[in-house]
Amino acid sequence: MGLLLTIGGTLLEVAIASPGSLWGSGSLQVHSLGVTFQVGAVLLTACLGGRTAGALAQVSYVALGVMGVMGQAIFGQGGGLGYVQQPTFGYLLGFIPGAWLCGLIAFRLRPQVEMLAASCLAGLAVIHVCGALYLTLFGLLGLLDLGAFSLGQALIRYSLAALPAHGAIACATAVLAFCLRRVLLY
Repeated sequence: MGLLLTIGGTLLEVAIASPGSLWGSGSLQVHSLGVTFQVGAVLLTACLGGRTAGALAQVSYVALGVMGVMGQAIFGQGGGLGYVQQPTFGYLLGFIPGAWLCGLIAFRLRPQVEMLAASCLAGLAVIHVCGALYLTLFGLLGLLDLGAFSLGQALIRYSLAALPAHGAIACATAVLAFCLRRVLLY
């Protein structure tokens, strides 16, 4: 289920709705946050399934994507073995230790929103650190296809710009995980 949740999260863009009446129009306005629910799916899988289930789901996700399953579109911008040269591949690799750490922390104590939020934020930090390290190391070696971006621009685009939206997703995931764990009685 974690694998399917991660694949599905890749396809859905995160957006927030705001009432238009605050700005003079009477309609509901939707604003994209520029990221998908992929990170939320990774963290939710770990919060509900634990460290092993979370990490195994992400190992499966990365393996399917690198093998080019599903017409090479399993990752947000494609898939296949050549995807290891994309600047975002390190973040995908970071899903594995990020999910493991999130699941480890999530099952340390009784589920509380604060503890689940801490586990999600810790997992998110691992994802971004792994992604930034991969991007920096392989970017400096000239092994990545950065396109028109410099290394600094790529780090800003893929880490710093996405971090606020990912932080909001991590907090929302903690609340959802808390509710689901209460309903599931664990």
